[in-house]
Amino acid sequence: MTALEQHGAHADTNAGTDADVTAGRAPGGVLGREHRALSLGIVSVVLLIAFEATAVGTAMPVAARELRGVELYAFAFSAYFTTSLFGMVVAGQWADRRGPLGALAAGISSFAAGLLLAGTASTMWQFIGGRAVQGLGGGLVIVALYVVVGRAYPERLRPTIMAAFAASWVVPSVIGPLISGTVTEQLGWRWVFIGIPALVVVPLALALPAIRRMASGPVDPTAPAPRFDAHRTRLALAISLGAGLLQYAGQNLRWLSLVPAAAGAALLVPAVLGLLPRGTYRAVRGLPSVVLLRGVAAGSFIAAESFVPLMLVTQRGLSPTLAGLSLAVGGATWALGSYVQSRPRVEPYRERLMVGGMVLVATAIAAAPSVLIESVPVWVVGVAWGWGCFGMGLVIASSSVLLLQLSAPEEAGANSAALQISDALSNVLLLAGGGAAFAALGGGAVGAHTAATAGAGGSHPAAFAVVFLPMAAVALVGAWVATRLTSPAAP
Repeated sequence: MTALEQHGAHADTNAGTDADVTAGRAPGGVLGREHRALSLGIVSVVLLIAFEATAVGTAMPVAARELRGVELYAFAFSAYFTTSLFGMVVAGQWADRRGPLGALAAGISSFAAGLLLAGTASTMWQFIGGRAVQGLGGGLVIVALYVVVGRAYPERLRPTIMAAFAASWVVPSVIGPLISGTVTEQLGWRWVFIGIPALVVVPLALALPAIRRMASGPVDPTAPAPRFDAHRTRLALAISLGAGLLQYAGQNLRWLSLVPAAAGAALLVPAVLGLLPRGTYRAVRGLPSVVLLRGVAAGSFIAAESFVPLMLVTQRGLSPTLAGLSLAVGGATWALGSYVQSRPRVEPYRERLMVGGMVLVATAIAAAPSVLIESVPVWVVGVAWGWGCFGMGLVIASSSVLLLQLSAPEEAGANSAALQISDALSNVLLLAGGGAAFAALGGGAVGAHTAATAGAGGSHPAAFAVVFLPMAAVALVGAWVATRLTSPAAP
């Protein structure tokens, strides 16, 4: 029996109970009396994660230089990524067995501990270790939050809280780099990391008591707890190591890089097949296509976005600050897209909305390299990216809503982990592929900052085109996948 069929059976046997009772207890919505503390707490957690994610990129180059570890710069990012993948799978099992409270508390604690470890590092390897601990916490937190939403909110409120998650990224995406740059220049880069853990106390005080009351414990306390799946944990470790090896190989174009690339693929392929829903890469209708679309959307968009500032600096002579500001409007339009999908009147048209969102994403990615033509004004990128972010707001929030609709309560943790794995794994694979193509056509190493800081136009325009155009094609594939998110109506 598929997850969708199990969910249908569960919904039939529980119709008029869980969702209706929860909705009745909270007629005021996500900020009603019953849900107010929980909503404020978990949105605050997302806000802190968003601020850290947008701020850390500003402080990282300074930290690497001071710790004399510029040659290890990429590992500070990949360490976070690989451990977060592992944390996602562990959190899924933990939440399904005992509820999301423990995974969330451990994740926030690990995230804060990693920030402190990185902020007090005396060597680059200690800094990388702190990023790894932080990534483990981030993976635990994001999956636990999805399970909390599935357990504590009725179906009618889930689009609204998902929109609130997206909105939490707006302010950090605009002011995060500015604040981080000011703190780094005036107080030192360490305070970018050390200052955030002190803010964790507030969301903990708000969220944890509410989660304990509304979403703690297993779905059915009378049923025996499912066994912890050691095989699934080994697959999680394999997917993390495999993704890290492929990322390393994509950033180091040498013949010897074929060795870690082959080892990464050997670890990654069976792990992915074991952790994602069966039929994901065949775009089987229902849950598998929802998980696939999340990866296609996130991977194509993020891989393209990573090259926008570099293109504007090296090809059109913009300063790094102006190049970064060209993407600032995207935070607001992303939140707007999330808000639009949360409106009850659009619910019957959700699949059509997601198809349109992916078309907007593909169009934005394809339009971005038009600024390689000198006669095209640079503001075209800002406008195009604003529309692309609006499409992403429609797609990302809607995929989260559909995942919870198609998941039985006892499977919400594992399926939420699968969604996040698809998202994160697609990011690293498409970034590695795009980066390899970029470097092969003379673009230089992915992540190098020398061209950006110098403002020299040393990169060949074709190196950028070979990144953006394939990613636009991947996004168009996503538009097709978006037509397969729900099962056909029964005859």
